[in-house]
Amino acid sequence: MPQIFHRSANGIARFVLWGAQVAFLLVILVWTGLVRSEFFTEVARAPRQPVPFSHRHHVGELGIDCRYCHGGVETSASAGLPATEVCMTCHSQIWTNADMLAPVRESLASGEPLRWQRVHGLPDFVYFNHAIHIHKGVACETCHGDVDDMPLMMRAHSLTMGWCLSCHRDPEPNLRPPAEVFAMHWKPPEDIERVRKSLIDVLGIDTATMTDCYVCHR
Repeated sequence: MPQIFHRSANGIARFVLWGAQVAFLLVILVWTGLVRSEFFTEVARAPRQPVPFSHRHHVGELGIDCRYCHGGVETSASAGLPATEVCMTCHSQIWTNADMLAPVRESLASGEPLRWQRVHGLPDFVYFNHAIHIHKGVACETCHGDVDDMPLMMRAHSLTMGWCLSCHRDPEPNLRPPAEVFAMHWKPPEDIERVRKSLIDVLGIDTATMTDCYVCHR
């Protein structure tokens, strides 16, 4: 019976099969790296906003407290965005005719809110509560970075599930007295380790349940 395939066919078949497996593994590795890269997580990327609001100027230079603009941060799940009237509290007196503030003036005149682009958005299936983190001693800059150095607001951390879980598994290194959570570039005292251990008890932080699924997925 004549041989249908050349004797090299076995080698070619093995090469193709092994090559396909290696290629599949490479695709997985590359994809895993991409989804954790800044391109996907949007870390250090400032989205285009209707007004080029500068946290460096308002927070870093003028010293405006976070709560002045984000009024819900201590009482609700959402920190909230300032209403146009909050912006105009100052800008009805200063920089009243600045071109960059034209959208703010138009918003006040029309009653239509400014359409800010969310910087720290999470998937709809993730539940995050600002108030509980604030009251448990997690500072704004822990998640949002050095906003007082940002000309335009950008994401400082990936906010991935793994990033959040790293804190939920071991929250102690990220804790500070609740009175200091709004302080930028806070300098911890020399006995900070003792303070953080005491905060676990004083603030009722239950580390045994913080990695349960229902905490973030409800």
